[in-house]
Amino acid sequence: MLQEFSEYIKEFENSLKSVFHERYDINQFSKERGLPVVALRDIMAKAPLSVAIPENFGGRGVKVKECLRLLSSASYESLALSLTFGINIALFLEPVAKYSNKSVQADIFKRFLEKQNMGGLMITEPSFGSDALGMETFNEKVGDEYIIKGTKHWQGLTGMADYWLITSRKKNSNGNLSRDIDFFICDVTQPNQQITVEEYYDNIGLYMIPYGRNKVDVKVPAQFKLQPETSGVKMMLDILHRSRMQFPGMATGFIKRMLDESIKYCNERIVGGKKLIELDQIQYQISRVQGAYTIASAMCFRSSGHSGIENDLSNEGIEANTMKAFVTDLMQEAAQTLTQLSGAKGFKIDNVGGRGIMDSRAFQIFEGSNEMLYTQISEMIVKLMKRKKEFNIYHFLKDFNLTDQSYPYFKNELDFSFDPGLKQRKMIDLGKIFSRVITLNFVLEMEGKGFRKDLTTNCLELIKLDVSNLINSFHAQNTASVITDYNENSLWYDFV
Repeated sequence: MLQEFSEYIKEFENSLKSVFHERYDINQFSKERGLPVVALRDIMAKAPLSVAIPENFGGRGVKVKECLRLLSSASYESLALSLTFGINIALFLEPVAKYSNKSVQADIFKRFLEKQNMGGLMITEPSFGSDALGMETFNEKVGDEYIIKGTKHWQGLTGMADYWLITSRKKNSNGNLSRDIDFFICDVTQPNQQITVEEYYDNIGLYMIPYGRNKVDVKVPAQFKLQPETSGVKMMLDILHRSRMQFPGMATGFIKRMLDESIKYCNERIVGGKKLIELDQIQYQISRVQGAYTIASAMCFRSSGHSGIENDLSNEGIEANTMKAFVTDLMQEAAQTLTQLSGAKGFKIDNVGGRGIMDSRAFQIFEGSNEMLYTQISEMIVKLMKRKKEFNIYHFLKDFNLTDQSYPYFKNELDFSFDPGLKQRKMIDLGKIFSRVITLNFVLEMEGKGFRKDLTTNCLELIKLDVSNLINSFHAQNTASVITDYNENSLWYDFV
């Protein structure tokens, strides 16, 4: 019989506190590559990845709320540890549970539960970052096996994972690559399935996680190919959108840590006879971090009811991009705030805020840079507006399912029409605006279930302020461009 999750997560959190604060030197983790084997062993002893394994295979049942809570608990102590779990859960275990051949699942899940195995996902290639559909890694079927060859890089858990989901394109008889994407499970413990690490990267944050460039030249049995419900591209979108909807889990614990540390430090620090926290600007700065905590919580609340593996998320790009882009921007802002409040102490390499700046910065880049995701949000919504022939933002949001509760709060700001032929910089502004209005909807839904009102009231005020500032940016003239041959007549010294 499964242990009650409330008991399980409490024991897991206690084990993390023991590892990071009692048994090992947490400050060393911020300076050295990787996590000591003994520390990882102690953490994995609680089988944290069981939350993403179906019950009929001995797991906890792939319940989204449990996955997100586990990620949040981990990120309070270590964002890198939480991301390690996030990679395993969203980019390996959930896709395997949903799309793999039933005949291969039992052994995979057993090794995760009993031998603490790990798995990751290989999509990105050196010449094709965000352009996943242009990947050159290919597969050819020979008998009962698939030969897969190519180069992948920036895979989290490089050289560390026991399993990989490898994406590739089918090579046709004429040598051309298919436009669709295939996924294969690669077990590096098996003959002809080893991945060669050609280079380890010196990543400037997330020291615990190894990244690098991987040479793929493997033979995978046919039954280890994932089976899409429609197309491989749709499957990839479903996987990536589900992953983006789990970012709030990692964000919530991290932002809560930034908030708790900010409140603690500013309560203890005396400047000019006053506690720092009594100063008006400090109140505002910390309130923004607290608002970010409420937002991340609301995204977890929303994701828990909508992003299970039983749902097809391939068409949920607006919601997935909103969660990933907005919450990771908030993570970076929270880390910057704590570092600023900490003064000189924030500049130490073992300061949780300073370290958090670099650890959270990558979240704004991987799985789609935030500028790209905000642009996509605008493009998807503008497409819906074109279908309705409605270009007044307020009128459109009034009938949009993701803003059905939040739209009235923005009538003064958003009651205007626009020309859909916008420059990208304006599309990014618009995407940020949409993301804030959509997110307030999540906050209001959570408030309706009993989440404390004072936190949501503050959050509403801060979101409205953000939207007001973004509207000003959207309407402002912005035609600045790069002058590449700028050196002539541009040295100040010549004019003194």
